[in-house]
Amino acid sequence: MNLIIDRANLLKSLNHVQSVVERRTTIPILSNVRIDASIDHIKLSATDMDIEVVEQTSANVLQDGNVTASAHTLYDIVRKLPEGAQVEMIFDDNQLRLNSGRSSFKLSCLPPDDFPSLTPGDFVNTFVISSSDLSSLIDKTRFAISTEETRYYLNGIYLHSLNHEGAEVLRVVATDGHRLALSEMALPEGAHNMPGIIIPRKAVSELRKLIDEFSGELKIELSDTKIRFSMESILLTSKLIDGEFPEYDRVIPTENNKLLEVDAKAFSNAVDRVSAISAEKSRSIKLNFGKSLVVLSASSPENGSASEELEASYDSESFEIGFNSRYLLDIMHQIEGEAVRFNMSGPDAPTIVNDSSDGSSTYVLMPMRV
Repeated sequence: MNLIIDRANLLKSLNHVQSVVERRTTIPILSNVRIDASIDHIKLSATDMDIEVVEQTSANVLQDGNVTASAHTLYDIVRKLPEGAQVEMIFDDNQLRLNSGRSSFKLSCLPPDDFPSLTPGDFVNTFVISSSDLSSLIDKTRFAISTEETRYYLNGIYLHSLNHEGAEVLRVVATDGHRLALSEMALPEGAHNMPGIIIPRKAVSELRKLIDEFSGELKIELSDTKIRFSMESILLTSKLIDGEFPEYDRVIPTENNKLLEVDAKAFSNAVDRVSAISAEKSRSIKLNFGKSLVVLSASSPENGSASEELEASYDSESFEIGFNSRYLLDIMHQIEGEAVRFNMSGPDAPTIVNDSSDGSSTYVLMPMRV
């Protein structure tokens, strides 16, 4: 293999694929990126056996071939080369030589035939979605993904289609048992018969990073055990979580009758300020609702106490409820409208939180004793 490539092209592609590679792995080949060179391009592949990212980029290929080398080492080298540099890559004597200007590097290699590939299987559902719609669905839900390994089926986002109030929608749900986030959009063509699937947390994170640099439409393909996202020259394939997502609609209250509406920015800032005093472990904050008023308060033996009053639209009976302030702020960071609405029934029942300007997302927050 012998080729010359722009540093910028190589760096961009390596940045996309190397983040999939685990820093510590017991299987040496999984630390490597596979490079396939042919005609006028190279294809870079990286995997951790659960996710695979493949990207193609243009290059001046003088001799076809393939090789695998340490993903993180190669990325670090290319990152530290000067802007505008040309990189020559030559594979011989079981080493990958990199030449750029007066710099020269030799990297140890492993046989490309040993490099694993995720076999996607037969894709039974294919549909197209805009990058902006997909990033919105992810951003409004992924903060609620569980990190508890015991309930592995909650370690991702649940993507499914359903008929909601007479409309066909594509819905994403995530929950960790303490809070639930739900967001939906009109069902894309081709997604009508898709099964409900759970996309793992790491795949969601890697996908979101790729979408940041991409604008346009993505193709989503589903098989029984895997999902594939296609973005121009990038393919991300991931295994799905083999489990059954719980019947989440059971925890969404339907009879909450106490409605509070408050300025979203003022409320978020107040929660942030008052929670500075709350105990590090519980992060608890208390909300006390009265006529046209909400009082936020927190106290801890170590730090003291804090309170703040806010004007609000509220005309039900007075009561108080406690929340984890970090969970509350996670939800508030998704509120884009001027006001946020809280639908409550009492201090011990789940609360529904909605953005006044966004009817496509719903958040459910469990109370805590303060």
